[in-house]
Amino acid sequence: MQHVTIYTKNYCPYCRRAKDLLTQKGVDFEEIDVTTDPEGQKAMAVRAHGRSTVPQIFIGDQHIGGCDDIHALEAAGKLDALLA
Repeated sequence: MQHVTIYTKNYCPYCRRAKDLLTQKGVDFEEIDVTTDPEGQKAMAVRAHGRSTVPQIFIGDQHIGGCDDIHALEAAGKLDALLA
């Protein structure tokens, strides 16, 4: 299974929703909380091609996007193949 990284903030409902989907699928993921880490958020934005909102999700080295993006992949039946 691919390594999954998700950048979050502790008060973000979209972050919880994305993490819930990954948990329901049995995916272990690395969570990087940038709530009080401006340097971490800057690093996230660089890695996410300028996107500075959370969550930002990566499967392996591939940038997936945010909550809506990962749910769209799941709805289209494409998420499992990316995780494999």
